[in-house]
Amino acid sequence: MRALLWLIAIFALAAGVAMLASQNEGYVLLVMPPWRAQASLNLIIVALLLGFLTLHLLLRLVSRTLDLPGRVAAYRARRQQQRASESMNLALRALFEGRFGESLKHARTAWSAGGNSPLAALVAARAARALNDERHYRQWIERAGSTDEGRVAGLLTEAELEIDASRFEHAARPLKLLRDAGHESGPALRMALEVAAAGGRWDEAAELVQQLASAHSLPAEELKSLRQRAQLGRLETLVGEPDKQAAVWRGLLKEDLGDPAFVAKVVPLLAAARQGAIARRAVERLLDREWSSELARRYVLCAGEGEEAKDALSRAEAWLAQHPDDAGLLYSLGRLCMQANIWGKARSCLERSLALEPSAQVHYALAELMEKLEQPREAAGHYRAAAKFAAA
Repeated sequence: MRALLWLIAIFALAAGVAMLASQNEGYVLLVMPPWRAQASLNLIIVALLLGFLTLHLLLRLVSRTLDLPGRVAAYRARRQQQRASESMNLALRALFEGRFGESLKHARTAWSAGGNSPLAALVAARAARALNDERHYRQWIERAGSTDEGRVAGLLTEAELEIDASRFEHAARPLKLLRDAGHESGPALRMALEVAAAGGRWDEAAELVQQLASAHSLPAEELKSLRQRAQLGRLETLVGEPDKQAAVWRGLLKEDLGDPAFVAKVVPLLAAARQGAIARRAVERLLDREWSSELARRYVLCAGEGEEAKDALSRAEAWLAQHPDDAGLLYSLGRLCMQANIWGKARSCLERSLALEPSAQVHYALAELMEKLEQPREAAGHYRAAAKFAAA
């Protein structure tokens, strides 16, 4: 239909031009002594139009001819870019599908065709590391970081791959370069935390946790877990320095002191440095508010000595009225009775705890009690049972 309309319009235009031309009797006189020429005005108009059209086409032809090298270069660049894009897609697909050899091959093609793209180098580095090809891995990771746009991504990838391979000392270098460059993103801080924890640098780990908290880059529960892990590491390394360990305990957040599972892990570390008594009030408040059998088992470690131990024994007996069948509390109470030389009650509590929840810990306590009671055969039996539990 559109073609028909165009055809009608062209014929109408031709008819109109013919009618106008038939009414035009003008002429043009051209004089160039000694010659003169006379031509119809209609002919001159047609000649001028044809001349203009011919000149326009000629100029376009010349322009396109002159632009031909540039157009060819642009076409080749487009083809090369298309090839690089296709190779990059194939490399990524092969990487995710676990075909690392093919991924490395396609990434190499993408690197060559895409003007040394850092993304292609990163994919090649990951594929080479998956193939345990250390030489090509080092080559590609260096290429990835050779440009400004790929420097940060290259360092982050290098650190991630080294941590995945448990080569924490190698991961420290790219992380230090990132830190020196002022790059402190959540992933970089998280990896730095893993490296610090692996090296036992718990003070540094605690600072990194604080930075992660300030950056709001982690969920609250995960941040809490990381913070508690760092604090436990600090307390463990300070077992030989009681004063510093006590300072760490006093600096713990209320949120952590209100977590029974965390406090249950802290108490043995404090007790190893003879600092268990400083945690007693916190443990008692926790058990009064939210009962935890595991924390009750640790209560004996923070009972203290002398009058404090007697007070702790009374407190444990009061809890027993509320939790008569709690194996952890019975163990702790049995140990407290042993410290107070209340042998009969100690044996009763430990045997009840053993019946409720057999463990190497309770067998060992009973073995020590049997030695106190000068019953070597029973003591030997409990020692053997404790060894079996420990080996299981």
